Formats: sequence, C-alpha cells, structure tokens
Amino acid sequence: MIHADTKHTRILAIAPSTRGLGFAVLEGQETLVDWGVKSVKGDKNSQCVVRVKELIAHYQPGVIVLEDTSAKDSRRALRIRALTKKIITLASSHKVKVALFSQKRIRQTFFADGRGTKHALAEILAKRFPEELGLRLPPKRRAWMSEDSRMNIFDAVALGLILQVSSKLPKQEAGDGTNKVTWSGLGD
Repeated sequence: MIHADTKHTRILAIAPSTRGLGFAVLEGQETLVDWGVKSVKGDKNSQCVVRVKELIAHYQPGVIVLEDTSAKDSRRALRIRALTKKIITLASSHKVKVALFSQKRIRQTFFADGRGTKHALAEILAKRFPEELGLRLPPKRRAWMSEDSRMNIFDAVALGLILQVSSKLPKQEAGDGTNKVTWSGLGD
C-alpha cells in the first residue's frame, strides 16, 4: 500500500482495455485534472506503454494507480496482465510509486454490499464530477453491445479515488435497497 500524502500528490490512474487505455489525473479529492481514452492499433502493448510514458512525462505523477491483475480473482486477459507488468516496470524506471487495487476492492469501496455494475459505478462518478464526466456517461450497455470505450475513463477515475479514500469506508444511503454510497469528507 502506498503511504503518500494523497491530498497533495498528483495521481495518474490507468485502466488498460482491449482498445487501448483510459486515464484520469487527479489532484486531491476534489480536482479531476484530466481524463480521456488513448486508442491504439498494431502492437497494442507497446503502443500503450508509449502512451503511458507520454502521460508520465506530461503530468509527472507521484503515484500511478492500476487494477491488480495478479489478484487471484482477476479475469483480465493475458495481454492486459502483461501490459500491467510493463506499466509497473515503466513507473519504477521513472521513480513513480505504484498502487494496485483488485476489482473486488473497487466494488467494496463504491458499493456497500460489494456488488454493482460498471454502469452503476460510472453513474456514481458522473454525479461526483458532473461538469467533467456528466456528458461522457455512455448509455447503459445492452447484452448485444460492445462496451463503450468511455467506460475506461470511469474505471480510471474509480481507481484514482480509491487511493485517496482507501482509509475511509463508504456508508450506504437510507435503506432503499440500492447500492448508492455517500462519501464523508469528499465535499458531499
């Protein structure tokens, strides 16, 4: 676990995907500095490493946050697992700390019962950052649809926030049976 002062550390959260990667840059608990999707073609892992190197050079983060693809319950593809290892090595070579969080931890942080969909998580984050992410929330995915690449932005933002609130526990809102959470100390 990273013991950095996350209130003043610039955080680069990266969410690798089949088409590239989503990223989010956060400063403190209130500021989403930048976010986006970097699409790649050809040798996807090499191209993603180049994009991450550019992001590190541009934003000079103190910490990079990634999904822990080595967790026993991780269902990520081998290519994504290999890419995660390459990003960790790249961060180390730039003397940037790395924090890893499992999917289980992500769900436990944002959903009181530890269950919830990616879209439900994206809705929570769009409400948390309405000006930045509100218009980027893709429509709910249907069974026959591919995942919208914008979901990678929300995955990255979730990772960045987990690092910042890792010592705080979410509280379930009034017993309406939903998975909504409130964050104490995050300006809500």
